[in-house]
Amino acid sequence: MSVAIQTSQNVTLEYEPASLGDRILATLIDYLIFLAWMIAFFLIYGQLQGSARSQVWIYLLLLLPFMLYDLVCEVMLNGQSLGKIAMKIRVVNLDGSQPGLGAYLLRWLLRLIESPAFMGGLVALITVAVNGKGQRLGDIAAGTTVVKLDRPVSLEHIAYRELPPDYQVSFPEVTRLSDRDLNVVREALRRNQPGILALTADKVKTVLDVQSAQDDRSFLQTIVNDYQYLVTR
Repeated sequence: MSVAIQTSQNVTLEYEPASLGDRILATLIDYLIFLAWMIAFFLIYGQLQGSARSQVWIYLLLLLPFMLYDLVCEVMLNGQSLGKIAMKIRVVNLDGSQPGLGAYLLRWLLRLIESPAFMGGLVALITVAVNGKGQRLGDIAAGTTVVKLDRPVSLEHIAYRELPPDYQVSFPEVTRLSDRDLNVVREALRRNQPGILALTADKVKTVLDVQSAQDDRSFLQTIVNDYQYLVTR
């Protein structure tokens, strides 16, 4: 299942939402980090003496990392906690862009309500499962979702065309693109939608600093052929 997203340029993008299992495993990894923090905290606490054992400071030092962990991680780590990094998933806006601080704050505030401590864990699981876009309540409020960073690679992404032995390269600059960039170009060609072809062609021309009189589809196909020829010869 994928999430179809309409951007402000009227281009439809597709993202694969993180599965419920991915999100649960990411959360469990984060909980293991919490457990490690608790163990380390009490080992240090046992060594403290006298006034250093002020109960207010003890509670603050113990609870603040739990309360602020998700917010700080997502703001500092581009929409990921350590668990999300391990599972290769990330928080993004529904238009595919990076969320701002306001979106992260909304997700964080509602996460506190959805946490198991408030008996909201089941609500979050059900919401993600039935929403269709991989969103919990915090995501719905913030206009975000959680997506996979690594999409499955299909045969059509890696298949090569047979090129003639005397093939002439039109854009030698194409070697500056990565395999990942070429997969984006191939995906645009596969979908064959004018808006996506135009946006992809303009981006490639900007990155490579080239011009072409070809139509967008022909230009992108030439880019793919040139890349294949140069990296496989």
